[in-house]
Amino acid sequence: MPFHIAIPEPTSSDLEYNQRSLPQYISALKLAGAVGVVIPLGESQDRVNVLLAGVQGILLPGSLFDVDPKKYNDHRIPECGDSDPSREAMDELLLQDGFDHKKPILAICAGLQSLNVWRRGSLIQDLQTPVDHSPGRAVAEAHPVQIAARSRLSSLLENSESEEPKVNSSHHQAIRTPGDNLRVVAVSPADGVVEGVELDSADHFVVGVQWHPERTYSHSVFSRGIFAAFLSAAEEFESRKQESPVAQNG
Repeated sequence: MPFHIAIPEPTSSDLEYNQRSLPQYISALKLAGAVGVVIPLGESQDRVNVLLAGVQGILLPGSLFDVDPKKYNDHRIPECGDSDPSREAMDELLLQDGFDHKKPILAICAGLQSLNVWRRGSLIQDLQTPVDHSPGRAVAEAHPVQIAARSRLSSLLENSESEEPKVNSSHHQAIRTPGDNLRVVAVSPADGVVEGVELDSADHFVVGVQWHPERTYSHSVFSRGIFAAFLSAAEEFESRKQESPVAQNG
């Protein structure tokens, strides 16, 4: 029986973007052995709670929108994009559920930024570096990332060709200050931009990456490894849930 992973709609107002991006996440999850459960951003909290009761993990996808700078006590600059309050509210609801129940969380691109702000971190509103972090969807290897030793991500490089794998890149913002208990585990070596974080916890899988592994699932060992590790954590979560006396007693 496949595991079920909650994934919110990427945006509340751009249907074309949702239709283009969501299938890539759903496909990667399916190939990894899971079913994506799409959470509409306009869904009631009661209905969301029902949906979340049946999932073993949470995936926060990318988005066209930027997190509202007010959420990390900053003033919006002209280069900062519009925010999406409905997506932000749904991310917060899903993150709370994930942390309350120790469900595995995989946060991608804007999802990583949302995770970081929810954990009381801050963002760079517009990157100004020599590295092009927004070369477009067609560029599969935009720049390398340097992976920290003894991290979850580093364990996925054992069968990879390089200890600094090249990744795609489609973002103009990035982490400035990591959120509470989030460890920086990947950076762009040329400019130091944070490219990945993990929760500093041995028993709760929370991984955020600034790139898009769902886009390169078919030809990247590293990308497939990220989804495989996420699904392995989902399996562990379900096993703990089944073994829990609370779960057995309802």
